[in-house]
Amino acid sequence: MAELKYEIVENLGVLGETGNGWSKEINLVSWSEREPVYDIRTWNAEHNRMGKGITLTQDEIKSLKELLNKMEI
Repeated sequence: MAELKYEIVENLGVLGETGNGWSKEINLVSWSEREPVYDIRTWNAEHNRMGKGITLTQDEIKSLKELLNKMEI
């Protein structure tokens, strides 16, 4: 299996902590030296292991922001 190459370009914030010491974060990540995308997933403290997550383009993160702004929380 090929090594997964990534670079966390910018840490945008922690959304929450898990029970095992990992944190759910939103970051700007470049995967395989491509254009950075918004990324939401769990990471260990060293950021060398990760859980499953979701990546969003600039347009998708704008749409998500609009949807969240419409919600009554």
